Amino acid sequence: MTTASTAPAEGFRILAVHAHPDDESSKGAGTMLRYLSEGARVMVATMTGGERGSVLNANVAAEPMAARDLAGMRIMEMAEAARHLGVEHRWIGFADSGLPEGDPLPPLPAGCFGALPLEQASAPLIRLVRSFRPHVILAYDENGGYPHPDHIMSHRVAMEAYQRAGDPDAYPGLGEPWAPSKLYYDRGFSPERFTTYHETLLKETGESPFTEWLSMLDQPKPESWITYETTTRIDVGPFIEKREDALKAHRTQIDPESTFFALSAEKQREVWPWEDYILADSRVETSLPETDLLAGLR
Repeated sequence: MTTASTAPAEGFRILAVHAHPDDESSKGAGTMLRYLSEGARVMVATMTGGERGSVLNANVAAEPMAARDLAGMRIMEMAEAARHLGVEHRWIGFADSGLPEGDPLPPLPAGCFGALPLEQASAPLIRLVRSFRPHVILAYDENGGYPHPDHIMSHRVAMEAYQRAGDPDAYPGLGEPWAPSKLYYDRGFSPERFTTYHETLLKETGESPFTEWLSMLDQPKPESWITYETTTRIDVGPFIEKREDALKAHRTQIDPESTFFALSAEKQREVWPWEDYILADSRVETSLPETDLLAGLR
């Protein structure tokens, strides 16, 4: 087992690749806060503007700007979340694909992120990786965390960047080659975490808003669905309040009374003070399980 290091993280860089504004605050925000506190540089790359999303907070839906300019509203929300987190932020700038519904599913909108050829979709992230030169990339797994086309494409471009940004023959003209050392898949919505929340609430109040969500996890998955176990668990206990502040900045997407906040920060710190990851690949020697994204690097 590789345990958390007491060495500072100055000089190390971490890049988190996300599909939409708000994803960075619901997946791995505590981890980013922790490594920033240790001296690392942390950057979030947001692949799309989330402009085809819905307003999920009824308190915001009636605001004129939410109907007139959702894209502009989400830009402002992302800036506020980045301020709470203290991260560097880059918009990659692709068009949101939306979440198609129906049987069969309709085609994706022309020109949207999820419909682009892989090299076209990957090129801006390759350029960013070669410029920022991250030691660690945080990404989604093959399922996208959930099967939204932008999440799945975010996985694909993150993999392409990890595998090919260091190849001098690949993507010419996009900067000097740089090979990141480690690639992780986020597991922020791990069943273990939410089962713990669920059981804690049942014990203390007799009720839980996670019952339906957990029952969905028990449903049969497609044969193509890949499941993983946690390899790396990061202690983010001191940063839960800031993580929640960043999430609440995304007002169009997050109701402050939602299940995200069913447990107080203090109770979360008591029962589940971690964020979980899967080590998808490492170019440095490490041993599992880990408690440090920089294991093998410092």
